[in-house]
Amino acid sequence: MKKLLGMVLVAAATAAQAQEVKGNVEAARDKVAMCIGCHGIPGYRASFPEVYDVPLIGGQNARYIENALKDYQKGVRKHPTMRGIAATLTDQDIADVAAYYAQQKPGSANNPQK
Repeated sequence: MKKLLGMVLVAAATAAQAQEVKGNVEAARDKVAMCIGCHGIPGYRASFPEVYDVPLIGGQNARYIENALKDYQKGVRKHPTMRGIAATLTDQDIADVAAYYAQQKPGSANNPQK
């Protein structure tokens, strides 16, 4: 009986963790201010740690943005600035930012004040 109860508790905990955090576009408006400095400038090139063409991320798939930010958090993606920024984000922040950029027009500067 204890074994069955343990299995049920593990299954319930796993199901709770598997629930997705839903992104909120309105909540992201203030959160994306840090993104615009690089990802909101057409043709912007970062020079640290090497010359890097920074993409405009408006219109990108939300799941892609979420996965990229989580990979920066884990160190799978290596850009030090992005890793530092991603380290400060909660799962809710990531979902909000991803939802915001996913609903934007592809290839635009996507300024949240507009």
